[in-house]
Amino acid sequence: MTLGAKNAVIAGEYEKSKLITSKNGLIIAISFTKSLTLTKDVVESYEVMSEEHTKSATSAIGRGLVGSFILGPVGLLAGLSAKQKGTHVVAVEYKDGNKSLLEINDKLYKVLMTTLF
Repeated sequence: MTLGAKNAVIAGEYEKSKLITSKNGLIIAISFTKSLTLTKDVVESYEVMSEEHTKSATSAIGRGLVGSFILGPVGLLAGLSAKQKGTHVVAVEYKDGNKSLLEINDKLYKVLMTTLF
């Protein structure tokens, strides 16, 4: 049995917060009363982590270089686990300088890409 995407922040700022959709886009449910909608006003940049990113990041770390988006070993592990079909790992940098690593399914990925395009 395979598990689906966590639809959550798996590393960095807002770690363990769940991700949900609304008519305004993708929302990080930080607490019962606090949330953050991921829009162009909040997100500085994002990068979809793929197997190629993971392999090159592993190589870079081996040489003592760290990519600007990799969130340490957790990011590498997340990138490796993203091989699962329908699961996407996205590194997000916010305008305030904080970073999060998101693990999302196809539905939430489409919402995020549409909102941030």
